[in-house]
Amino acid sequence: MTRRSCAIYTVGVICATLLIVGIGLIVSQVFRTLMHNRLKKEIVLVEGSRVFESWKKPPPPVYMEYFFFNMTNVDAFLAGAKPVVKQVGPYTYREYRYKDNVTMVDDGKMVSAYNTKSFVFLREKSVGDPAFDNITTVNIPAWAVMNKVKGSFFRASMVNVWMNTIKSGFFTTRTVDELLWGYEDPLLVRAAAANPEVETTFGLMYKKNGSKDGEFIFHTGEQNHLDYGRVETWKGQRQLNFWNTNQSNSINGSDGGAFHPLLKKDERIHIFTPDLCRSIYMDYEKDVEVRGIPAYRFTPPRSVLASKEENPANEGFCVTPQECLGTGLLKVSPCRKGAPVVASFPHFYLADSKYVAAIEGMTPERTHHQTYLDLNPTTGIIVRANKRAQINILLNRVPYFPKTRVLNDTIFPVMFLNESVVIDEASAARVHKLLMISTLVSNFPLIFVAMGGIMLLILIVLLMRARKQKASADENTSYSPVSEKEKEDPQNGTYIGLTPKVDA
Repeated sequence: MTRRSCAIYTVGVICATLLIVGIGLIVSQVFRTLMHNRLKKEIVLVEGSRVFESWKKPPPPVYMEYFFFNMTNVDAFLAGAKPVVKQVGPYTYREYRYKDNVTMVDDGKMVSAYNTKSFVFLREKSVGDPAFDNITTVNIPAWAVMNKVKGSFFRASMVNVWMNTIKSGFFTTRTVDELLWGYEDPLLVRAAAANPEVETTFGLMYKKNGSKDGEFIFHTGEQNHLDYGRVETWKGQRQLNFWNTNQSNSINGSDGGAFHPLLKKDERIHIFTPDLCRSIYMDYEKDVEVRGIPAYRFTPPRSVLASKEENPANEGFCVTPQECLGTGLLKVSPCRKGAPVVASFPHFYLADSKYVAAIEGMTPERTHHQTYLDLNPTTGIIVRANKRAQINILLNRVPYFPKTRVLNDTIFPVMFLNESVVIDEASAARVHKLLMISTLVSNFPLIFVAMGGIMLLILIVLLMRARKQKASADENTSYSPVSEKEKEDPQNGTYIGLTPKVDA
């Protein structure tokens, strides 16, 4: 075998080996599986893991924006006109959140923690000063007390006297600070004298600045990566007791701060939200990119807050068969001490059009009012999020309160909030590094295929050169006279020149 044919044979063997190995590894996905298994071991809620510290103290800044609906025609509304409101905001706060009293439980299979939040006002991101800006809105304490006593003529008559005495009306004008963080309400003071359990101070965010919202026990994800961050119990309960069915009372999914790695587009993610007193779900909407990080956008579909007619699974969220609202609304009075509080998306986004039409000033828009989560599918990390919710009060005729007789049932908007976060540059850099490593390891078999392709090109070049040289050699072996003597040989003999033999 010549040196050239030996080289061709060697290159051919190497080429075939690389291609077979590379294609085999791609088909079997060995390296991809190894990388995924590594991610499952790294992304767990245990000390020393890649995500534990950032789970306890999330580094990206979180902002909470509050928008109020200022009532501009109180007297006309009480006379039967459509309410007219004007949106005022945002009043923006930097939200500091962290996990407190973090403790491993159940032999390290789960972790206990308290979610703690505190808020600091940001004047540069706000439209005004919450200490001085006034908002005219529903007198929530008055409506809460009226609904509390509506079943008793005697108690309702007493509350009527109190309201007339202290001139407590259906609407009130308060500063943004008072509405958010609390003020002492004179009607509640009167009610507390008769019932010491009544809280005399009211605020939409009262006691939520620096407070905890109950003990959570989370799955670490070590046993199953799909359980990463999943809530096992809240306040010691595996089930809620606010609603009418086990399905409605189920605590499903995470608390919104952690999602399992290796997300798929066809899965439905669940989130338990104490503010709504229930679990909600989100579906994949589209692919997005944040700071160069690929992400899947998940958002709540219309069915989450759909009516029982539109989504029979929601029948359990009806307070009573008579207190079952339409699509886009959730009456949360069972977990708000009976107050007629109704939750929705801002401006009644995804709700029945009748609720939008009933209030002048409502302009639902997907861009500004949609709730969504942008999650990196490989790591499950939140790269961007906007949680948007609206607080409304149900205004209707209340038994034994004559002044409410002129009112039609109205879902009156009080305020909506937007809790937003975008991954910071330092965290994004770490995610980019992790994704690069994951991509390199997962695509390692492609290196074999690429090298096999290169060797195949080399083999083709060698074969072409060998064929060319062979063709050239064949042309050179055609007959031609070797000397002048051959030409002059009269007998046409063949002259062969011999080299004299030399004896050794």
